[in-house]
Amino acid sequence: MKAVIFSQHGGPEVLKFTEGPDPQIKANEVLVEVRSCALNHLDVWVRGGLPGIKIPLPHILGNDVAGVVREAGELVTWVKPGDEVMVHPGLSCGHCDQCLAGRDNMCDSYDIIGYRRDGGYAELLAVPGVNVIPKPKNLSWPEAAALPLVTLTAWHMLVTQARVQPGEDVLVHAAGSGVGSIGIQVAKLFGARVIATASSDEKLARARELGADETVNYSRDDWPKEVRRLTGGRGVDVVFEHTGEATWPGSIVSLKKGGRLVTCGATSGFDAHTDLRQVFYRHLTILGSMMGSKAELLAAMKFIASGQIRAVVDRTLPLAEARKAHELMEDRAQFGKLVLMP
Repeated sequence: MKAVIFSQHGGPEVLKFTEGPDPQIKANEVLVEVRSCALNHLDVWVRGGLPGIKIPLPHILGNDVAGVVREAGELVTWVKPGDEVMVHPGLSCGHCDQCLAGRDNMCDSYDIIGYRRDGGYAELLAVPGVNVIPKPKNLSWPEAAALPLVTLTAWHMLVTQARVQPGEDVLVHAAGSGVGSIGIQVAKLFGARVIATASSDEKLARARELGADETVNYSRDDWPKEVRRLTGGRGVDVVFEHTGEATWPGSIVSLKKGGRLVTCGATSGFDAHTDLRQVFYRHLTILGSMMGSKAELLAAMKFIASGQIRAVVDRTLPLAEARKAHELMEDRAQFGKLVLMP
């Protein structure tokens, strides 16, 4: 099969479009003909190397996959060859206390397709049968690949962790990112007023098209004051934080008394400064969030199928242009998702 493979960590130049061996499936797995694979920041981090994390090399990236089942293992009875599917990106053991309680993203052996296991930058992908779900007919292939990881992440952050309520003010950072564009939609779905940030007027306009009620350019130093002004000096109920070091202090300041900050990432850096006086004096809650359970993605899929949550695809590129896609992501040149097409 054709695949994009890297054999050493480094910049986008380490990605090579080449021939690789076809994956072999186990009895509990399915072989998926990849029709589309969306990029995530995790791809960039894994390509560059992560401190203390050993990535088996050579490696194939790609967490977000949609395609057609080519082969199903003998233990997989719920899908068959020819079925159009999306792939849930989270992998877990299935039998520990957390998995059995429906919190599979809390499993000690939790992994992500394309992280320490080969992913979807390829023509074929082997995944556990429990990780495939039907692709709604209303979705194109790029849209189907653009949704799983970011929808799961945003849903777990806002619905499960922050428990956003109707009428609350929610600050969503980096509206142009994949997870930010879905975060706006999930917050609106649950009746919140959304204040979205982005680094350009063009991206702010796109955020308003997605449903943001107010927008703020966070490349300006006084953006927390603007958030305060938009809330009458009160501050927001929830901050949807995933950029990290660059926005963290302002995110803390932007919260109202008793507000909640939920974070899933640190694309601008992880060494974020926190003034603890702000936390204890103003009764703030800081919530960590990592992916989400299979059940949560299924819950969100109902709103995807109805069109209430929409994929935001910036552009598609041929699989052979994975390097260019990584360069675009690192330059923050996109609004929404970049999708590779084998």
